[in-house]
Amino acid sequence: MTEPPIRAHDVRLVPAAAAGWGATIVGVLGGSVLAAAVAVISGVVVVVVLRCRARLGAAAFGLVAMSVVSCCYAGASAVHASMFESSPVTAAAKDRAWISAAVSVVEDPRRTRSPGPSMVTIAVELRRIDLAGTPIELGGRLTVLAPSDGWDHLVPGQQVLVRGRLAEPTRRNLTLAVVRVNGPPLHVQPPGTVARAASTVRTSLSSAAAEALPADRAGVLPGLVVGDVSGLPEDVETDFRAAGLTHLTAVSGANFAIVLGAVLLLTRSAALGPRTTVLIGAMAVVAFVVVARPSPSVLRAAVMGAVGLLALVTGRRRQAVPALCTSVLGLLVWLPQLSVDVGFTLSVAATAGLVVVAPVWVDWLRSHGWGRSAAEIVAVASAAHAVTAPIVAGMSGTLSVVGIAANMAVAPVVAPITVVGVVAAAVAPWASGPASLVLRLTDAPLWWLILVAERAGSVPGASIGTPGGAAGVVIVVAVTAAIVCALRVRFLRWMIGGAGAAATVLWIVWSV
Repeated sequence: MTEPPIRAHDVRLVPAAAAGWGATIVGVLGGSVLAAAVAVISGVVVVVVLRCRARLGAAAFGLVAMSVVSCCYAGASAVHASMFESSPVTAAAKDRAWISAAVSVVEDPRRTRSPGPSMVTIAVELRRIDLAGTPIELGGRLTVLAPSDGWDHLVPGQQVLVRGRLAEPTRRNLTLAVVRVNGPPLHVQPPGTVARAASTVRTSLSSAAAEALPADRAGVLPGLVVGDVSGLPEDVETDFRAAGLTHLTAVSGANFAIVLGAVLLLTRSAALGPRTTVLIGAMAVVAFVVVARPSPSVLRAAVMGAVGLLALVTGRRRQAVPALCTSVLGLLVWLPQLSVDVGFTLSVAATAGLVVVAPVWVDWLRSHGWGRSAAEIVAVASAAHAVTAPIVAGMSGTLSVVGIAANMAVAPVVAPITVVGVVAAAVAPWASGPASLVLRLTDAPLWWLILVAERAGSVPGASIGTPGGAAGVVIVVAVTAAIVCALRVRFLRWMIGGAGAAATVLWIVWSV
């Protein structure tokens, strides 16, 4: 049967989303004065365009919309930046003052890779602070740097009393200060009912995995399913990073897309109506967010996963770009600091690659004789790597040259591991034995995943150094564009394929 033609994407919201994102970045990085200036300039542009709309014609509406969005987001970021600049905590951080504070945990503790005692960093929201003996009811984001002992078990939503010394934040992202702590928290309130339920599910899943799987696979599974990397071996983590597979051990939009895809497949098999399907899908998303912990990164992933699913599951590709732009604008209103967050940038780029680039490459591969499944695996992995590699290069100064091959090699096993893991997570709190039996199905896929990471990460030159910042982005974009253009020429395509095959043979010989 002939497939329906793909209509062009609706990109009318892209300039507005870019303007809002850019204006927010100006406020976060440049400060309140610069953000206010951008807001005023945008307002002036609106007035000028409205007065000249007759000569500008149809373009006037787009310019007005973009300028209005820029004005609103620049004004909002100016307010946030002003609150950051005027906060007494900001001044106290410059003086490295000692403080006591009541805070609320925002995200799970993250282990730091540094010599010496095991440390964790925790993003917290300030509730009350004692500065120079004066208690102040105050809000704002802090980062706690503390020993693992006493801090690594905290969960989002818990109230904690902390005492430590302030330091200035290393990155400008509206975080008021870093609190360096030498001991355990002074007081910890027990988690709420929802947080306790989520912790029970996560702990039960880890226990069932430890009973059913070898240590390395048992450490990887919770990371793939619910983003719990507390048991991930350090050598496996290193291999994943070198192979470009680190994104698999964090809750991303792909997790939500896989879970929602499985739910939609079941509802369609049961011939349920669209309203029931939407309700069940929404319940699945909420449950998954609770178990994975409702941190900003998880909520961001839920939004991006829903957008990606819109493109790949429902087939409504034309609406995917407006949905992505709306999601970006909404998330920036809720959390302006996401504008300079690397994870947010990678999520948006990967989702854009999934809904814009990947379908085009799938069609191109199918027109050259590829089957649908093979074309989708190669196109999705290649598109995700192509759009995120420049960002990674600009941020970290490294580029994984085996990332596409490694992601293609593990793509067939990621979804089965995730679905089986979610089923086991639902069963584990009530029956650990059956959950362990279910998790045995993931033994072989996890073995393959770890093997690919180990072999790919051990290839000489698996990752290469690039200039950091804008120079790295430009270089990687240029190289990627050159490769994509070369693949459209038959002779060059054969040369690149031959070079890739030769490299693969040399890798196999070297590995053996």
